[in-house]
Amino acid sequence: MVFSASYPHIITDDSLMETVSHGSPDYPFHFYYENMDMFDFNCIDWHWHTELEFVLIESGTVTMWVGDQDFTLNEGDAIFINTKILHKFYSPCAASIPNFLFLPSFISPDDSLIFKKYVLPVTNSSIPCIIFRDQERSNASILSDFRKIIQIHKEERNEELLVSSLIQHLWLSIYRSINFDLVEEKQGASAASLSRMQMMMQYIHEHYPEDISLNDISCKVSISKSTALNLFNKYLHMSPVNYLITYRLRIAAAALSDTEKKICAISAECGFKSVDHFCRTFKRHYGLTPGEYRKTKLSNNE
Repeated sequence: MVFSASYPHIITDDSLMETVSHGSPDYPFHFYYENMDMFDFNCIDWHWHTELEFVLIESGTVTMWVGDQDFTLNEGDAIFINTKILHKFYSPCAASIPNFLFLPSFISPDDSLIFKKYVLPVTNSSIPCIIFRDQERSNASILSDFRKIIQIHKEERNEELLVSSLIQHLWLSIYRSINFDLVEEKQGASAASLSRMQMMMQYIHEHYPEDISLNDISCKVSISKSTALNLFNKYLHMSPVNYLITYRLRIAAAALSDTEKKICAISAECGFKSVDHFCRTFKRHYGLTPGEYRKTKLSNNE
């Protein structure tokens, strides 16, 4: 069993799918003990993965965007995030968030009766996440399982079988808490929308240094500008143009941190029309000028 402190950056492909594997083929489970201040600007940016994810707010307050929902979790609250759901976390200050991820097949092999009867109805549903508030008595058993799993890993105990049994018990409690009469299966239209989103994001990732417009982005997938706006607002809570600017700033921040290029060169390479515009936009987004950000990263690496 591996205890991991964290990895401070979310690495994704062009579709925002996380590229890091969690666990191993023979034990597809991984635990992380993370604090939000380990991440740039206390933010775990947009990403998704095939694993199921469980997060406990051990201390602090965390704002989460999951699918087309957003909410705030406080100390003692927990969340289950379904497979292949876009999500993002932010905390205004330090917040401890122990979490664990595992493939659905960790509960039971995907060709088994248990998987088909108890796992697929959840993973194939339209449920993006389930929140478990600490103040609600009905969540006591589920939160107890959360804490037991976390405690095992904090103590670095090699008890894979116990973890597996606790996961099964946790999953059974979650399964029983769902009223499937009120839950829809994932719709084909939703899959098509996500596919269009991924294609538009990939277009932005490939052409961000260029002077591209909302019309260019929407034409990539043959939809109207209003439809493109609606899709981005639904899944990422921002417009395509704002996503383009955010992506340019992310590339610029990486260049400031990892290279010695001049700020004017980074500005031009990232598609900004002037250095002044780049510096103002960077400061408004990150709260630091490009020069201040570079100095902060350099001092942290010493």
